[in-house]
Amino acid sequence: MSECAPTIGQLAQLACTWEVLARKAGNVCPGREFPDLTVNDFLKSAAAIAPILDQAPTQPLGVTILRCIEETRKVVNTNTNLGIVLLLAPLASVPLAEPLQTGLARILAATTIEDSRNVFAAIRLARPGGLGDAPEQDIKGEPTLPLRDVMALAAERDLIAEQYVKNYASLFEWVVPDLVQRVQHRRNVEQAIVENQITLLIMRPDSHIRRRCGDLEVAELRQAALEIPPPETPEGCEAYRKLDAWLRSDNHARNPGTTADLIAAALFVALREGQIVVDAPFAWDGHPFAQHD
Repeated sequence: MSECAPTIGQLAQLACTWEVLARKAGNVCPGREFPDLTVNDFLKSAAAIAPILDQAPTQPLGVTILRCIEETRKVVNTNTNLGIVLLLAPLASVPLAEPLQTGLARILAATTIEDSRNVFAAIRLARPGGLGDAPEQDIKGEPTLPLRDVMALAAERDLIAEQYVKNYASLFEWVVPDLVQRVQHRRNVEQAIVENQITLLIMRPDSHIRRRCGDLEVAELRQAALEIPPPETPEGCEAYRKLDAWLRSDNHARNPGTTADLIAAALFVALREGQIVVDAPFAWDGHPFAQHD
């Protein structure tokens, strides 16, 4: 008897688990947790949203997002996954039998004002840091536009909002292909994730860092990422550790959280499409952190 295929929720939980267990610069990961945010917080959150994402194809998008944050709040007291949920919910809303990109375009084109209302409630419940006030459709008020139109107002300054407006074009066109190629080359998921993170930091400014620290620090981060030799080399190891230390300084102000969210979404897409198998080797024994801890 053949084994049952993983569900949408199970694939999402695995993607979130791999993302937080990968020892990436500046992010919460094993051995490098924040005072108020731990690996276990992320693992509990991933487990909490899995059953909700299983139901995503049968319920409105905004309901899925709000229910995910409500369930997350039952197990953690801080914002672990708002960005991840915003990215995963539309993807999970596409039934496994439907082509992913076609179904995603359908889901995003059909968003409603009620979706916006539920997402605003989810954001208020998650309480993400550094949002500030928006000149239009501020989350403290009542939305008057469908969710995709609300996201369009923020698309130039927020990578997650941009995905909603452009049908996840950057995710499908280069984030996922880069990740999959690296997994195939390295035969190792963690090393592929680390290298994918470096690529993302070079290609696109991290919205979380830009919001909290400004364009100058984003440019400095991009330059530092450009100068990292292959991280498995001694020189690359040292450069990667220096990047990690800088990102974690000033009370983790430069946490590349949006980049991590995009990696989680890319892992989900690759798992859903069978481009990465669920039992792929994960841990990277030669990781730069492992050589010095």
